[in-house]
Amino acid sequence: MDERIDKIIASLKEVYDPEIPVNVYDLGMVYSVDVDENDTANVLMTLTAPNCPAADMIVSDVEFMTKKVDGVEDCKVEITFDPPWDKSMMSEEARLELGFM
Repeated sequence: MDERIDKIIASLKEVYDPEIPVNVYDLGMVYSVDVDENDTANVLMTLTAPNCPAADMIVSDVEFMTKKVDGVEDCKVEITFDPPWDKSMMSEEARLELGFM
């Protein structure tokens, strides 16, 4: 596996949904991360709700933090709602943090 992906994931753990005190990765909002032959990171993710008022800010933060990783020249974020996000997608740590265990 490309070590940049691990570094991207670590960076995404610094991006928070402003309404929830857990990072987007542990919330289960990031479905996939890859880096193509042009050193462009492709992040497939969702939002906790289709009408999320912080959507633009979250996407911007994901792009910014991903581009900070050495060896990543660009970042493309694709938002999908298939499958729609639900609480079962959260990491165990996130569920503990939010009291869902």
